[in-house]
Amino acid sequence: MLPKIVSSSEVYGTTNLPPVAGVAIAGDLGDQQAALVGQACFKPGEAKNTYGTGCFMLMNTAEKPVRSNFGLLSTVAYKFGAKPASYALEGSIAITGALVQWLRDNLGLIEKSSDIEALAQTVSDNGGVYFVPAFSGLYAPYWKDDARGVIAGLTRFVNKGHIARAVLEATAFQVREVVDAVARDSGMTLDVLRVDGGMVVNDLLMQFQSDILAKPVVRARVIETTALGAAYAAGVAVGFFQNTDELVVNSAIDQRWEPTMDEESRESGYIATGRKQ
Repeated sequence: MLPKIVSSSEVYGTTNLPPVAGVAIAGDLGDQQAALVGQACFKPGEAKNTYGTGCFMLMNTAEKPVRSNFGLLSTVAYKFGAKPASYALEGSIAITGALVQWLRDNLGLIEKSSDIEALAQTVSDNGGVYFVPAFSGLYAPYWKDDARGVIAGLTRFVNKGHIARAVLEATAFQVREVVDAVARDSGMTLDVLRVDGGMVVNDLLMQFQSDILAKPVVRARVIETTALGAAYAAGVAVGFFQNTDELVVNSAIDQRWEPTMDEESRESGYIATGRKQ
């Protein structure tokens, strides 16, 4: 009942309108699938996470779809020419960057979204404050549309710096839930998380993400990897790139974060969120 899977990378036709008349139309990828290609995640177990209003993580599961038992989606990743299609597991989080916007627009604690990092750095930890930003329910891996947001751990000691830090940590905790679900579904251990999107310019968030995952986090030099992935697919189709191996070589890293948090602190913080029993 589903449509035939065809190539994401071939010449489908040409444009007929100036100023781009005669230019080949050659790349066809969905948003997050394009980001996976843009991050050159072509091997099984390689994964990327896009940090925007929400978060979207995809892990390459090779040429056979993995059916999820832990709240993820099985999706077609890409298909280059006549080669078999590759599949991925996808985990979607509704509220990440949107929580920063809420802090800015609804509470007025910051003037612009980029101010949250400096505010969060005014304190050394979250002061015992934790967010569950279920403003519109919870997506992967829970899929509970009746869930609502919670702020826990408030005391008179808590100030706006603690709240700002808890907002950033809420994103990292949610991403770990998806990473854990991907590992259980796929049976593959994540070696490194490749990241892109607007929130990855926040160094404090990226370091905490590495800490809470106990995995390296790598930021691409080109953080708009969705557009890059579509360009890669088109480039292979018209012969600008010879194959995906050349795309891997072409990929560039901007920054890498290594975990520095000890295991006891990592797990006690995760348990405190109520996510791990």
